Amino acid sequence: MLRNEPPLLDTRIPALLMLIIRLFLLFSIGLITRHSSEAQTTSTEPVAEKSDKPAASAEPRTTFNFVHVNGPYIAMTFDDGPSVKLTPKLLELLAAHHIKATFFVIGQNVADHPEIVQHAAREGHEIGNHSWSHPYLAKMSDDAVRRELRRTDDAIKDATGRRPTLMRPPYGSISVRQKHWINEEFGYQIILWDVDPLDWKRPGPMTVCNRIVKETRPGSIVLSHDIHPGTIEAMPAVLDQLEAKGFHFVTVSELIQMAQPEAPKPTSADHSRDPKVLTSPAPRAAAKSETIKQAAAVPTSSPGD
Repeated sequence: MLRNEPPLLDTRIPALLMLIIRLFLLFSIGLITRHSSEAQTTSTEPVAEKSDKPAASAEPRTTFNFVHVNGPYIAMTFDDGPSVKLTPKLLELLAAHHIKATFFVIGQNVADHPEIVQHAAREGHEIGNHSWSHPYLAKMSDDAVRRELRRTDDAIKDATGRRPTLMRPPYGSISVRQKHWINEEFGYQIILWDVDPLDWKRPGPMTVCNRIVKETRPGSIVLSHDIHPGTIEAMPAVLDQLEAKGFHFVTVSELIQMAQPEAPKPTSADHSRDPKVLTSPAPRAAAKSETIKQAAAVPTSSPGD
């Protein structure tokens, strides 16, 4: 009987072969499944693609209280005019020194005396928008601000034939949101200042002169007002002393065009020596608003501002 049974080897070889085949198939299926899973994971992950396009440039600067420049260049600015009595005197003085300045005018004063603004523009001075009636813009609705700026913009255009490109908010009162929409809608650059002699408080010509000369540095935007007699009386000495220190006078737009990359931020020690560096102007006292209203109301024959 034993001779009629098949050898044990005959039954074991096919079984072993089948086992090897099964293991191979399972291994192959595992590899295929793993590869497919990795491929799906990779396809769902964001891939940083190289682009030939240049990187987006930084958002253009729209607000200036100082400009970093290479050279002794400064901008003299005069607010709240034109004054029928004082602004012509200032224009005569600037012409004698061959100096170009920037005037931030009140719209209702422009409407009353367009010939003075026309004269200033004809002599190469820059004319900027300072609102129609000198309100606190930050406290007003967008529509009210828009009316203030549009009326003044139109008055300047009627007087000079050109629309302004600069705007200075009265008292420096303006919100970040207002800066953005005013720039987008009107195209204005917002101009503040870094030198303020507080001449609207009428401290006297000598004090006004000393404050301006002491605080002015290359790139300064100097604030003053052409509606106060003491300011106009101070200007001959101011201009003489600034010229003696080597400063050159340009309009605000010219100063901005000279802008260079910002220097490293000053250390705390530097701030302690110069607390006015890159600081924003503080809101002004309500008394200044009353002074402006009085200046705007002065008739041509009046001895006032």
